[in-house]
Amino acid sequence: MNDLEKRLLKATEITQTAAQVAVSYFRNSPNIETKADLSPVTVADKETEQAIRKGLANAFPDEAIFGEEFGQSGDGTDMWIVDPIDGTRSFITGLPLFGVLLGYINSNGPQLGIIRMPALDEVYSGAVGLGATCNGVPISVSDCKELGSARLFINEADKIAISEPYVFAKLINAGDLRRMSADCYPHALVACGLADAVVDFDLQPYDYLPVCAVVQAAGGIMTDWQGKPLTRSSDGRILTAATSALHAALLEMVST
Repeated sequence: MNDLEKRLLKATEITQTAAQVAVSYFRNSPNIETKADLSPVTVADKETEQAIRKGLANAFPDEAIFGEEFGQSGDGTDMWIVDPIDGTRSFITGLPLFGVLLGYINSNGPQLGIIRMPALDEVYSGAVGLGATCNGVPISVSDCKELGSARLFINEADKIAISEPYVFAKLINAGDLRRMSADCYPHALVACGLADAVVDFDLQPYDYLPVCAVVQAAGGIMTDWQGKPLTRSSDGRILTAATSALHAALLEMVST
């Protein structure tokens, strides 16, 4: 077992433990606060991230961590990325489509990722050179190459409609099947071949870097709207596609 395999195994264990914290608050009306960016946060977000940080500190005591709720600890290009509850709005409204995200990046980009869906009892994981799995079963993206036949998710559609109305006008007529959604789960569905593409908007590094590792390990492509690889400094406009041809078609569509 090489170093990345060991890290993936430990990350999977850490998220399993932390997810139990999130589930203990789900549909139990935790107190809701509003952060500076007007996004909601609950005690479940904070305690779940604390559980992940505790697990990482025990397993990798000298490594940097960057999380949504408690920021960055440590320095270096090798870093763990944490989103304790991706989809807090789903969480607080009882929708089971929230995820616990954990990723590891280095100077070569995203190396491994975990998308754990606690309320669905699903965990998607992947790493460079190791492929991707859902609940331990290998998964891969579809072979869809034509945008006209694609199963397309438009994430954060309201924000796209306001900020990029010309792009939105094209997106709502794109693909063979369209769904408006949010957060990590549509990207996981691309990784396992049930969807073909996601157009996403206004994300933070902890939203997309763990997910990117899973999508890429499953054979997919995940970039910004310019087709550039994702880093901590990406602008939060994200494209996920099953194939390079489909990705190219999406790039052309979001160009304004």
